[in-house]
Amino acid sequence: MPLQNRVDPFGELSAVPARGLFFGNRGGRIHRGDRTLSRRRWTSRAWICCRLEFKGRHRAVWGKSYTELFFLDEPTALAAGHRPCFECRRANAVAFAAAWARGHRLNAAPLAGEMDVVLQAQRLDGRKKRRHGAKLDELPDGAMIVLDHDAPLAVRGDVVLPWSFSGYGPARPRSRGIEVELLTPPAIVAVLGAGYRPHWHWSAG
Repeated sequence: MPLQNRVDPFGELSAVPARGLFFGNRGGRIHRGDRTLSRRRWTSRAWICCRLEFKGRHRAVWGKSYTELFFLDEPTALAAGHRPCFECRRANAVAFAAAWARGHRLNAAPLAGEMDVVLQAQRLDGRKKRRHGAKLDELPDGAMIVLDHDAPLAVRGDVVLPWSFSGYGPARPRSRGIEVELLTPPAIVAVLGAGYRPHWHWSAG
């Protein structure tokens, strides 16, 4: 039976057999000794997205250390409110912080903790996912939205792609002139709009 460690664009955790391209954590351990999920969904504001392989390290998933979480791809992780890790994905994290500065018109790239404070407020509404209103015309590639039936869609060029744990479905035309519910925190949308390019699952085309 798979662990309840796969993250969807809403930030919810599910037990599914499909594998993803990235893993990460939310600051510490949120699982019990029997490898089931506790009531907690994070231990700190540092929600990060990491490489699956780094310096030959091997981990016992859901062992004595932090709770490993897994994502289909980086747009999924960003929608859930995770940012690139400054250790195992340092080049990506530096690029992300630089795009944050451009997107928010800052004089210098912010520290990780400064971004985490902003993201914590934007990704959560109590214990639930915070959603934001947005104009679909204005969203950059990599943003995740909800249009109907609470099904997440990824924005990519002139189309939107239906999301699932195993990959993206057939592209749908990107409607114009409509308001949508935005899953990706607005601060990260600004980062995407300022030139940060996330790593997509191969099914996105």
